[in-house]
Amino acid sequence: MEKIHNKVVTDFVLAGFSETPSIEAGLFVLFLFFYMSTWVGNVLIMVTVASDNYLNSSPMYFLLGNLSFLDLCYSTVTTPKLLADFLDNDKLIRYDQCIVQLFFLHFVGAAEMFLLTVMAYDRYVAICRPLHYTTIMSRGLCCVLVAASWMGGFLHSTVQTILTIHLPFCGPNQVDNFFCDVPPVIKLACADTFVIELLMVSNSGLISTSSFVVLVSSYSTILVKIGSKEGRRKALSTCGSHLMVVTLFFGPCIFIYARPFSTFSVDKMVSVLYNIITPMLNPLIYTLRNKEVKSAMQKLWDRNVLTWKKQET
Repeated sequence: MEKIHNKVVTDFVLAGFSETPSIEAGLFVLFLFFYMSTWVGNVLIMVTVASDNYLNSSPMYFLLGNLSFLDLCYSTVTTPKLLADFLDNDKLIRYDQCIVQLFFLHFVGAAEMFLLTVMAYDRYVAICRPLHYTTIMSRGLCCVLVAASWMGGFLHSTVQTILTIHLPFCGPNQVDNFFCDVPPVIKLACADTFVIELLMVSNSGLISTSSFVVLVSSYSTILVKIGSKEGRRKALSTCGSHLMVVTLFFGPCIFIYARPFSTFSVDKMVSVLYNIITPMLNPLIYTLRNKEVKSAMQKLWDRNVLTWKKQET
């Protein structure tokens, strides 16, 4: 009985996508492409926003630059380990590494949820109170809201981690996913986790669901307050990219965290969507639908090419 109350599991085994080496080699190339695309796209947005005076002074693009940084961090929490595991048959992760990965996954993920909510508020003020926009969304307030998003993510992750590390692990050690997350990890605990699951669902599920409701409500309010069809068309054009990002990110999160921690066969694919695909798509969604960002990127490109040509001559 004493054994059950001591952590005897020192390593976890992460479940891969396939046991066939040729398939894993192909997946390695595919996910490496996804990860490199995530880096290129998000770094490009951060550099573009930082180098353009107009974008850097705009609250919306200041928040967009922070979102790109969070996307980069979020993808980096899980993808490098996944790529390494494609080349490693064991797919082991130490207990302490698993807990660290779990902590940063929820830290950055929750911070991104809060930041997306802040971005929705920014769009509400810009469209519904345009004359007071620059006064309300000052740089000081934007910095406070970004810091609050990070702090909210830290507090959320701390709660999740504390609840997890107090569980005993003494039996099966195969995590039914390609990274350490709360639902598959606590299923391996040698204890009754009903109360812990309830607390965690109340935490993660409530944050993801309530944030999504607030976001949808804010965009709905924007459309209701705008009377003209032309105004609504412009609002949809402005908020369309935000709605796409919100749906891609919050849909899978609600599916994973706002239900009892039972495993479905689609969980891995859903995890791929919000851990790897969404951070890669966000730069494309924001740049392809945004003339100002595309124009700033073109200026940055032209300036660098001109500098390179001058150096050559």
